[in-house]
Amino acid sequence: MSRMFQPDPELTHRLTRRGMLGVAAGATAAAMLGATSAPATAATQAADKTSRRGRPVLPPGRLGIQLYSLRDKVSTLGFAPVFAELEKYGYDEVEFAGYTQGSAGPITLAQLRRLARDHGLNPIGSHVGYYADDPNAYTFAQNLTKVLDDAQALGLKHIGTASGPFRYGSTVDAWKRAAEEFNTYGAAAKARGMKFYQHNHSEEFSFATDNPKVRLYDVLLRETDPDLVFLEMDIFWAYSGQFRFSTRPDGTHAPFEPLNYVLKQPHRYPLFHVKDGVSDPADTYGYRMTDVGDGDIDYQKFISAVTRLRGERLAHHWQAEHDQPAESFTFARRSSAYLHSLREKC
Repeated sequence: MSRMFQPDPELTHRLTRRGMLGVAAGATAAAMLGATSAPATAATQAADKTSRRGRPVLPPGRLGIQLYSLRDKVSTLGFAPVFAELEKYGYDEVEFAGYTQGSAGPITLAQLRRLARDHGLNPIGSHVGYYADDPNAYTFAQNLTKVLDDAQALGLKHIGTASGPFRYGSTVDAWKRAAEEFNTYGAAAKARGMKFYQHNHSEEFSFATDNPKVRLYDVLLRETDPDLVFLEMDIFWAYSGQFRFSTRPDGTHAPFEPLNYVLKQPHRYPLFHVKDGVSDPADTYGYRMTDVGDGDIDYQKFISAVTRLRGERLAHHWQAEHDQPAESFTFARRSSAYLHSLREKC
């Protein structure tokens, strides 16, 4: 079950803003703010009253964080202080983006696994490169056995890559070739009791250069074995892809809804990146990244739609992330508080 988290003095403003946007706010905002907080506004009180009637949107025990968001803290402080903070903020899981900790000194995989568990954190997955020109590179293509050995040593149930399947280009056949390699990695991971996954950015939703009627993401889904290759949808980048690639190069409309990909094949999406953004049509990517809860992506709707599916409430893992947070501990704290505050509408 998700653990208790520390009061967040900034939550009232965020819940009020979400209330104005029509998104249900947190049921326990008053308790989280503490006895010394200023009186709640009418909007906050209304949002809180509404949210009391619903169960938490976030499933118990399924909130994680991608440690890339905290790379500055890991490299300067080490894993131990970072994990201690995440424990205080109510996180249940961590997803790795490397196993070293910079100036804090060396750490073994066994020590890293034990350290996470000592702070009540389940190591749920890890990002590793897809391929590199260096034959000794730590990637799936160059060192598959070593990558899987390390994942097993950490007790991971998922091991994946944030690299797009662009190794051979952006044609249909190029992605079929990459899909074959992903199937190979998936089979090797499955043999060890793990799931191989791919994390998207927005470009995966672009169109094949040799057939602009074909969306490349659809090629990946079609050509990979659903029992061997899984997806970690980065929700921010998926909606950025929607903004960028809802029109084909010839100008014809090709709208899509990221959530529908998940609802059609929920078993293929064991992991998600919960990343938020403020809508900005002037931005190349359609959004400006922000802390979870400060943006315009409707996470109450998205998470609820997935977890309401029969048998799916505890089948997925939700990893908070921000590529360039202004202050990484603040991002982690505020994102956890916001996601824990959400309640389903009755």
